[in-house]
Amino acid sequence: MAIDLAQPKVLLEGLLFAESPRWHDGKLWFSDMHAHKVMTVDMEGNSEVVVELDNDRPSGLGWLDDGSLLIVSMYRKALMRYDSQGLRLHADLSELTGSFNNDMVVDAKGRAYVGARGIKPDGTPVRWGRVIMVTPDGEARSAAEDLHGPNGTVIFPDGKTLVVAETAGHRLTAFDIEADGSLTKRRTFAELGESYADGICLDAEGGIWIGSPGTMECLRIVEGGAVTHRLSHNDKKPVACMLGGDDRRTLLLVSTKFEIEHLTELTRREDDKNSRSQSWIETIPVDVPGAGLP
Repeated sequence: MAIDLAQPKVLLEGLLFAESPRWHDGKLWFSDMHAHKVMTVDMEGNSEVVVELDNDRPSGLGWLDDGSLLIVSMYRKALMRYDSQGLRLHADLSELTGSFNNDMVVDAKGRAYVGARGIKPDGTPVRWGRVIMVTPDGEARSAAEDLHGPNGTVIFPDGKTLVVAETAGHRLTAFDIEADGSLTKRRTFAELGESYADGICLDAEGGIWIGSPGTMECLRIVEGGAVTHRLSHNDKKPVACMLGGDDRRTLLLVSTKFEIEHLTELTRREDDKNSRSQSWIETIPVDVPGAGLP
């Protein structure tokens, strides 16, 4: 039986649509998608804008060995690089992408695994998607096909297993990572039933935390699909989570109130910053620390 989590405490509010949280260098990094910004917040609630994208939504984040920040530029269908030289193109993903790119994980060798997704003309998700692998020098190729809405992605500490959330497929799917970065031996890590995983993170016991905005829950899932912990969020939609803090035993939960149409390409507008969405970052103490990537 799942353990009910304590109600979260607000760390940061006043955001439009926060996504893709990452614990890095003692801070939580995240994308405020509708504000077109990448930001950080420390555990005292002090926030800072790192970089702003020009009229596009940032999503997945990760780092290269030299400290460069990689940013998924959703509708430009590109992976951007931000460092002392500013913001510039790292890889053009347009030939491998349907409607938009989404979340991402960057492995210890600097290879980025980016989800590519599509939508129907009426704005509903297409059961199509792939994971694109981008090398540290910006070469891109398809690493996995026929995924139902690839989204949050984690890599286990040994660097040999990748798990991606198939949001539209209501499952977590695992792959082996080969020496050349290819993804092989596809298998189901967990079927999620009515829940569906958006952003995810990994802990030291192999449990995966998922934000499930459709059921307004945050869940911890173990391989095979058992739910060990559950937070039912009555008034907000948990879209993503990350384990952080000094001992990585704080679950940092991104929760949002939003209008569904703001998620579609068809209604993407220059006035994103007037979005009706509201977003928070909240904290919950947990027992098992974070592990792996991101």
